[in-house]
Amino acid sequence: MNASTEANFVKQLKENQNIIHKICRLYTTDEDAHKDLFQEITIQLWKAFPKFRGDSKFTTWAYRVGLNTAITLYRKKKRTITTIEFDTSYHFVKQEDYNFEEEEQLKLLYSAVNELNDIEKALVFLYLEDKDYAEISETLGISEVNARVKMNRVKGKLKKLLNP
Repeated sequence: MNASTEANFVKQLKENQNIIHKICRLYTTDEDAHKDLFQEITIQLWKAFPKFRGDSKFTTWAYRVGLNTAITLYRKKKRTITTIEFDTSYHFVKQEDYNFEEEEQLKLLYSAVNELNDIEKALVFLYLEDKDYAEISETLGISEVNARVKMNRVKGKLKKLLNP
């Protein structure tokens, strides 16, 4: 990889690293696992960057690589390793600005989302990121109609999980 390509990758990664952190938050439950997954996604993005043609936005491509990496690792680890719950709010939010009610609602939402399968998690994540169905379908490799149908089903599932 030449110097300008490397510089472009580093620039894109710095500008869009929150995407990776959000994916890590969705698929991990402790700080060490979050760091490991962040590193693994970054490595996979680096390996795949020379093949990135720019047909889609960098963010769409990064979501796709990141989610695929997370899902692959999540499935492998799910078989062998259990982790303990980790409250990341202390690391990302200043105490004086902290809204405990909102945090409890987020915990309930994450708990419900953890009950979903891998594709459903990714779908909810992209939806909550305000991605339109065209970008969701491109990122997940499914049709736009399929993305809409799956999202409607997932909304129903989440309603049942959050309001038993």
